[in-house]
Amino acid sequence: MTDPRDHAAPPGDAAPVEMIDGHSVDELDAYLAAGRTPYDPAIENSAACLLYLSALARLRERSWDALTHEAENTPDRDELWITGLLDTIRDEVRAGRDIPLHHPDPAIRLTLTEAAVHGLIRAAADALDGVLLSRTVLDGDITQPGAPISLTLTAAIEYGFTVVDRAELLRATVQSALTQHTELAVTSVDVIIEDVYLGRDAAAPGGEAAS
Repeated sequence: MTDPRDHAAPPGDAAPVEMIDGHSVDELDAYLAAGRTPYDPAIENSAACLLYLSALARLRERSWDALTHEAENTPDRDELWITGLLDTIRDEVRAGRDIPLHHPDPAIRLTLTEAAVHGLIRAAADALDGVLLSRTVLDGDITQPGAPISLTLTAAIEYGFTVVDRAELLRATVQSALTQHTELAVTSVDVIIEDVYLGRDAAAPGGEAAS
């Protein structure tokens, strides 16, 4: 099976090499596929690389078989969904803006990176059955303590789950994670369901829903 992340560049065009903290995404994909051996300290000591590896590992564990099956049978999904999802994860792991954290000693400055928040959101969403988070958008000045922040989550729902129930569970789970682990003043969490995908069982060769 051809991995749907492998795309040949159009004739005459050079495919851009996407890098994360000095490492190409192909290098990181291969490192994960090899069980993260031999140990590479340059990768393991990079926050951005670790975020990418964690997100990709969860994606492969939960939904990769189903999505690759659909990519083979629905080529448009390959370009518009799977590739777009991986691109989004790659963009999210870059540090982004610094989010200040309160400390009782004014001489001490603590910050949380925007990438870490995206990682937190994605980890919370990935823990839910029947939900595949596509992208997150934080709207507001996250660099200012107490500034109102709105969050938009775009996701796909596994076929067979109730859309309203999964969307509400996603919203509540992410809101709880942000309240527990950050000091962001999140005033709203909007959920957009943009797609439905087949689960592993339904997408397995010979499965009734995969025919």
